[in-house]
Amino acid sequence: MELFYSCDIEDGLLRLDAEESGHCVRVLRHRAGDEISVIDGCGTLLRCVLTDADPKGATAQIVERVSDFGSHPYRLTMAVCPTKNIDRYEWFAEKATEIGLDVLAPVIGDRSERKVLKTERLERLVKSAAKQSLKGAIPEVLEPVSVKEFIASVPEDAVKMICYCFEGSKKSVREVLSEAAGQPCTSPEIYILIGPEGDFSPEEASLALNRGWDPVTLGNSRLRTETAALVAATMVYSEF
Repeated sequence: MELFYSCDIEDGLLRLDAEESGHCVRVLRHRAGDEISVIDGCGTLLRCVLTDADPKGATAQIVERVSDFGSHPYRLTMAVCPTKNIDRYEWFAEKATEIGLDVLAPVIGDRSERKVLKTERLERLVKSAAKQSLKGAIPEVLEPVSVKEFIASVPEDAVKMICYCFEGSKKSVREVLSEAAGQPCTSPEIYILIGPEGDFSPEEASLALNRGWDPVTLGNSRLRTETAALVAATMVYSEF
C-alpha cells in the first residue's frame, strides 16, 4: 500500500507538495483518474482520486475518510537525550514511530555530550516512517529543552516513568501501567524519560522523583540510550 502525505486539504480536495507530487507522478507514474491513499498526519486516511497529475503540485478529490488509521490505544511521549552519534538517535526515532509513538521530545541533560539538535531531519524521518508503517498520525517532534524543564512541564496526573541506573527500588513498565489502569482519574498520557550516555545527574533524578515520576527498570542488561528508549516504547506497545 502506497501512502502519501498532505496537510493542504480544503472542501474535499487536497494538494500534494512538490516532494510528494514528484514521488507520486514521476517515480510511481500515477496519472489523473488513479486512486491514491493519503494521510493527513493527524490520524486520518484519505482515499482519493487523482485529478491533476502535476509533478510539482498534484491534486486529488477525497472519496473516503478513515479515522484512527493505524492508531494505538495510548498516547506516548518519549523524552530522550540525543546521543553523541546522531545516527543512533535517528534510528530510534524511526523504529519507535513504526512501533507506536506520538511525541518525540529531545531533552538535554546535565551530562549530555550532545547539547544541540536540529529537528528538521527528525521531522522528515518520522513522516517517512509513519507512511512506511501504515499510520495516519505522524509523531510530533518538539524543540529540545533541558531535562529539568521537561520534568517540570509534565502534568501531575500523567503516567510518568524515568529509566536510570542508580541503585534503589524500581518497578517494571508493566507494573506502572497496571497501577495506572486501576485509577480512573489518571491521565491516559504516558511519558518515558531516557537519559544520555552518562545517565541523569543526581539533581535531575531527584527532581523527577519529587514530582512523582516512577523509576523503572528495563531488565538486567546495560543498554545504550537509543536501545533503552526503543525497549521502553516496545514494552508499552506490548502491554496494549
